[in-house]
Amino acid sequence: MTTTQTPDRHEPALDAAELPMLVGWLDYHRETLALKCSGLSDEQLRTASMPPSTLTLMGLVRHMAEVEQHWFSNVFGGENGKAHFYTDEDPDGDFHPGPADTMEVALATWQGEIDKARTQAAGHSLDTLSKGTARKGQHVNLRWIYTHMIEEYARHNGHADLLREAIDGTTGD
Repeated sequence: MTTTQTPDRHEPALDAAELPMLVGWLDYHRETLALKCSGLSDEQLRTASMPPSTLTLMGLVRHMAEVEQHWFSNVFGGENGKAHFYTDEDPDGDFHPGPADTMEVALATWQGEIDKARTQAAGHSLDTLSKGTARKGQHVNLRWIYTHMIEEYARHNGHADLLREAIDGTTGD
């Protein structure tokens, strides 16, 4: 049986200035990922439902916690935060939740990183350059980070659509 998710998201304003537009779209995509994970058990959230891929909804949330930390705290803020879910031994550990891992911890970590991201970006213009650097040693402006984060969420929300539908037939934006 196919059901449709009722969106519980805030649509970005159609006439906002650039900064509120980017923030609005990023928040919309954050809310979309949360919606895709809602109403499922931890077991379902750890289910790799699209073989041969090992991707899971819980893994996506854990990954996005790492991505939020990397771009907003480490790159933009110049911090050197320790990874939450991956290690040198398992550099994709964020994508590999084990049987003891819970969505409660994943969501709390992700929300904590979203809160930190908002704090890092607060009061800065889109032209503000990062204190830290990206992979190739270059500084990026806040505009680039917002744009990249929207792209990152949009891509992974597409994965989340497929994973959710395979788990319980739920579809929707």
